[in-house]
Amino acid sequence: MAGQLVDFGFFGLALAGIENFRITPGITEMVPLDLYDMPYTHSLLGSAVWAAVFALLIWLFTRNRTGALIGGAVVLSHWFLDLLVHAPDLTLAGSPPKMGFALWNHPMIEMPLELLLTFGALAFFVVRTRPVAAGSRIALVLLAILLAVFQAVNWFVPEPETADANMMITALIAFAVLSAVALLVGKTRALKQV
Repeated sequence: MAGQLVDFGFFGLALAGIENFRITPGITEMVPLDLYDMPYTHSLLGSAVWAAVFALLIWLFTRNRTGALIGGAVVLSHWFLDLLVHAPDLTLAGSPPKMGFALWNHPMIEMPLELLLTFGALAFFVVRTRPVAAGSRIALVLLAILLAVFQAVNWFVPEPETADANMMITALIAFAVLSAVALLVGKTRALKQV
C-alpha cells in the first residue's frame, strides 16, 4: 500500500475535483494521462507530507520506529520512481519547473524496468520472510498473478477516452484489491530471524 499511497490520494483527490488530469492521446507513447494538476500528491513536498503522515500512523499503531521509517521511505520513493517514467509533470512544491525523464516514451526500457522493480521487490520480500500459515503459498501466487494481470491491463487495454469518475473509481478499486491481497500475504508470512 505504501508504494501506491500517493496514487490512492491522487485518484481520490481527482474524484473530489481537487487535483486534475485529462486524457490526451499521444502525450506519451505508453500513457495518455495529462497529469497537469497534482500538487498535493505528486510534488516532492506533497509526497513528503504523505510519507510523513504514513510513517506517523505506522508508529502510532505499532510503536515500531524502523517500520515507520521504512514505510515513509517507500511512500516517498514513489515520487523518485515516477520521476523516471513521467513526462515532465512532477514538481518540487506544486509549481514549475515540471520534471520527468519520460521513460513512458521508451517502452522497451520502461516495461522491463517496471517488471524488475515490481517482481524484484516481491522476490526480496519472499527471500526475507517465511510462511507461517497454510495458505501462504496460495496468497503469494495470487498476489503475483494480480500484479502481472493489472500491469498487463495497464499496458495493453485500449486507452480510456475521458478522465471520468468511472476511470478513477476503477483505479481506486484496483489499488484496494492489490493492497488487500498484499495484506493477506503479509499476514501469512513473518520475517526470518537473523
